[in-house]
Amino acid sequence: MTTEAAPGEGESGQGESGRGFDGFSPQNLDLAGRTFVIRRATEADVPAIVALLRDDVLGAAREAEVEVVDRADAVAAGAAPAIPDAEDAAPYARAFALIDADPNQLLVAITEAAGQADTPGRAESAEQAESAEQSPSADQTHDGSTVVGTLQLSLLPSLSRRGTLRLQIEAVRVGPSAQGIGLGTAVFEWAHECGRRFGAGLVQLTTDKSRTGAQRFYDRLGYVASHEGMKLPLD
Repeated sequence: MTTEAAPGEGESGQGESGRGFDGFSPQNLDLAGRTFVIRRATEADVPAIVALLRDDVLGAAREAEVEVVDRADAVAAGAAPAIPDAEDAAPYARAFALIDADPNQLLVAITEAAGQADTPGRAESAEQAESAEQSPSADQTHDGSTVVGTLQLSLLPSLSRRGTLRLQIEAVRVGPSAQGIGLGTAVFEWAHECGRRFGAGLVQLTTDKSRTGAQRFYDRLGYVASHEGMKLPLD
């Protein structure tokens, strides 16, 4: 596995303004004979990203605002369509606009050139379940490339820990065509290095308590379950 800067990427990882992710540029990730591009997501990527977010039992329940007990029943009932229709897409469009306008937010699309997804060399090992939020659904294509994964990075300024800037990692998905080759591990290693480049001194994430496979994956990466996370809906 190797990573390299895509054309036009600077060395410092910081823009002239020094605000959040302003200096971010795409990166290439070479893995198992395939080349992936880690880049900032665009508005055109939103339907594919939403499809990835919806493609497991927990994601279907969250995104469709229904209680989904069984994935097969949810799909049969149409509770979690793969791609949102025009009306359903409105809240995602509003959320994307807010993310895109905030220099401390980086919504990532992981793409691959068309035709590479069938390249031999997928490892048949425990790494097939390595991604914290792997998705079993079909990948979505856009402009000759395929969106095979996504994650969101947030830089969180804080006075605590002597003013340490935190990197928050959320909404990680790896689609089926890119599973089993170590992409989840490689993407997290990239995310950690990205956080360092932009000044973060601590990385944190949350994961649902039912995702025991994800928790084992995070353990292998060196994460420590040092805190209890809590959520409270405000509506």
